[in-house]
Amino acid sequence: MRREELCLIALRRIMRTTELYGRDFGREAGVTAAQYRVLQTVAERHHVTAKQIADKLRVSAATVTALVDRLVQKGLVLRQKSLVDKRRTDIALTEQGKETLETAPDLLHQKFVKKFAALEEWEQAMLVASLERVATMVDAEDLDAAPLLDTGDIQRSN
Repeated sequence: MRREELCLIALRRIMRTTELYGRDFGREAGVTAAQYRVLQTVAERHHVTAKQIADKLRVSAATVTALVDRLVQKGLVLRQKSLVDKRRTDIALTEQGKETLETAPDLLHQKFVKKFAALEEWEQAMLVASLERVATMVDAEDLDAAPLLDTGDIQRSN
């Protein structure tokens, strides 16, 4: 088999695994991986603004607004006026949101991060360089992407 075919097969396996894991995660956790990352960010900071979430996840404010809207609908977070600055709206976890965080399985990217951290520094650098080159080869270097292994639109509903 030619090397480019081996590369394409490896990429397809990554994409397929990500897709299947995301589907299973959503079924089990009741939220998408992106929604789960928002919940994690809110839990880390207790009361946080949409802008702070967007900065942390490296996505647009519009994306965070759509994700938070879905989480509010599901009763996992709530919007409330800041106790510090009444002009600001904070996002806080509900008890149901805390329970979702406690019972959800690990995200695929969390598994990746653990295994990546165990690699030698030179291996990490080589992988980053190779994957950045692949992103360039498929004209994806300018896409807005969060550090999250998930497929499809980050705003999609679940």
